[in-house]
Amino acid sequence: MSEGARILDRGYRSYEGERLGVSAAVRSVARHTSYRALGIHRSARTKVFPVLVVTCAYLPTLIYVGVAVIGNRLERDGVPGRVMARQFIPTYAANYGGIVLAILLFAAFVAPEVLCPDRRDGMLGIYLASPLDRGTYLLGKTLAVVALLSLVTLGPPLVLLLGYATQGYGPSGIAGWLGSIGRIVAAGVLVSAVFAAVSLAISSVTSRKGVAAASVLVVVFGSFATVTALIAQGGFSPSLGVFNLFTLPFEGVYRVFAEPSSLVPPTPNGLIEEMSTTLVYAANAAWVLLCAAIVVLRYRRLEVGR
Repeated sequence: MSEGARILDRGYRSYEGERLGVSAAVRSVARHTSYRALGIHRSARTKVFPVLVVTCAYLPTLIYVGVAVIGNRLERDGVPGRVMARQFIPTYAANYGGIVLAILLFAAFVAPEVLCPDRRDGMLGIYLASPLDRGTYLLGKTLAVVALLSLVTLGPPLVLLLGYATQGYGPSGIAGWLGSIGRIVAAGVLVSAVFAAVSLAISSVTSRKGVAAASVLVVVFGSFATVTALIAQGGFSPSLGVFNLFTLPFEGVYRVFAEPSSLVPPTPNGLIEEMSTTLVYAANAAWVLLCAAIVVLRYRRLEVGR
């Protein structure tokens, strides 16, 4: 010990601050998990992918709003700009077609980023040594994933709503606004819930982020290719679309907005048969519940050292 150094105190002190309970711990996990996934308080390279994907999700929507603005300016110059603009700008449900890849990439990135490192680095045991148990830990992580996915499932349609409204394409009256916002929120939550559930389920069975992310993409795109081929070429019932994880959530979006779907592959005889609305909603709910059960069972059986 260097000359002049002194030991001022020894031993442990009990925590004397305010105890906020389990709910505060869940919120803290969700908040810090979101920060980690977005690269906040981390190196610059960890911010590149989430910023890039979120930007790609908003870019098509901003372009559509720009088309509406240009159409109005042409209209003031005596050109039928609004008629031409309506040929290019999508409905709220069809707008998801321009951002579906960004949503899927973000889903494949977020859940592995927030679940896998905790098991691989031993942080899960530290979390469970706090007031959290396995259920509340998973609740905090799930809230973070759903909130992060809402950035790309809720944000673009809301921007589209504001853009259309300022250019005279939007809803009129309070009832119209509330109805549009309600449908946008319902559609965004539906898409976020399904993709979050699938991504969390896959991320719960491996501790490697890269493997989990790649597996999400393989499962979703694989289900799309397989089901589409079976319906379009094999003559199977369109109801097989309940196993198409790529389009099923967006089928639900079309139902929410009461618009005809453009995602149904034609049967070999050239007919297009849509699944019933009840079946679409039930299938989406079933996937969420099945994936949630996989995650819970996986973590219930997981041995964790504290």
